[in-house]
Amino acid sequence: MRLLLPVLLATLTLQAQDDMARARRISAEAIGIDSHIDTIQHVLVDHVDLANRLPNGMVDFPRLREGGMKAPFFALWVPVYYKGAEAVRRTLDLRDAMQSVLDAHQDQIELATGAGDIERIVKSKKIAAFLAIEGGHQIDDDLAVLRMYYRMGIRAMTLTHFKNNNWADSSTDKPAHNGLTPFGKEVVREMNRLGMLVDVSHVSDKTFYDALEVSTKPVIVSHSSSRAISNIPRNVTDDMLRALAKNGGVVGINFGEGFISQKDVAALQSAISSNQSAPPDMTGKILDDYANEEFRKDLAAMKTGLATLSDVADHVDHMVKVAGIDHVGIGSDFDGITSPPEGLADISKMPSLVAVLLKRGYSEQDIKKILGGNYLRVIREVTGR
Repeated sequence: MRLLLPVLLATLTLQAQDDMARARRISAEAIGIDSHIDTIQHVLVDHVDLANRLPNGMVDFPRLREGGMKAPFFALWVPVYYKGAEAVRRTLDLRDAMQSVLDAHQDQIELATGAGDIERIVKSKKIAAFLAIEGGHQIDDDLAVLRMYYRMGIRAMTLTHFKNNNWADSSTDKPAHNGLTPFGKEVVREMNRLGMLVDVSHVSDKTFYDALEVSTKPVIVSHSSSRAISNIPRNVTDDMLRALAKNGGVVGINFGEGFISQKDVAALQSAISSNQSAPPDMTGKILDDYANEEFRKDLAAMKTGLATLSDVADHVDHMVKVAGIDHVGIGSDFDGITSPPEGLADISKMPSLVAVLLKRGYSEQDIKKILGGNYLRVIREVTGR
């Protein structure tokens, strides 16, 4: 037995190496869509150069390539304590920061506004940047602002963030509108008309169902996980998953603290609380300085959570079982979370998740659907290109 043990260990090591090699090949071949990263905050706040491997944070160009995630949704997130025109101003600052990346590295990254763009850009070995607004408060209750965002190349919007806005209820606030107001339904219709993805992450359950009832096109849940496994309001129930599948949409599994394991819920609640309020008299540079410092604090607090790769795969299994393989994707929330799962510290580690899914019997074709094929379908249906 003593003689057989080293042989067994060597065999297992070689098998693990083969699994990872296969996982990396699949990741390289997949379209590689992550439907939610907050990395552009890092550019705006600290003027980092994403072409370099950064000493902190979870996403940069080298890590995107290593992880096989070639077409991330860059979220232009504005904290809810930015009100009205201030929220619009901060959104424009983020769009400007994104443009600085696009201009500085034209040989490595390009703006994508449709599925055809994503396919073309990825084929050219560049990163396809797909832009999203994270919070309906960022349009300042004005459809003209929404249309201008569309003209700037933004192709998705999360209807709410941590707090209710004037036309939609959030999952982490007390209901004020019983879902979507008449204007909120008008927002969804205008997004359908324009060809923008309606994102129902962060929204209350009633808002979720209202949006699905109004929308004539598939919607997305860009960064949420399964409530049946981790019972938090930001995750989706099995009934919501079934409704999403009927709508033709996709849910992107969030790797954040509390989303994957109940063990990390306290960390999530702390993060929500810290991002909800600021002194109400702040505007302009003073408000920006406050927001920038909050981002730096979150960046400095990043550490591995209690969730594991296996826990993430459990969410994949459950969502595939309930909604079907055509409705599950990845929405990591990298650079917007402080405690990623063990084994998924940053976006470069995505092949490790692929290796776990291979061991669980997923086919290469199904894994490629999860790694962006499903989102590519929805983007094509919504944007028309």
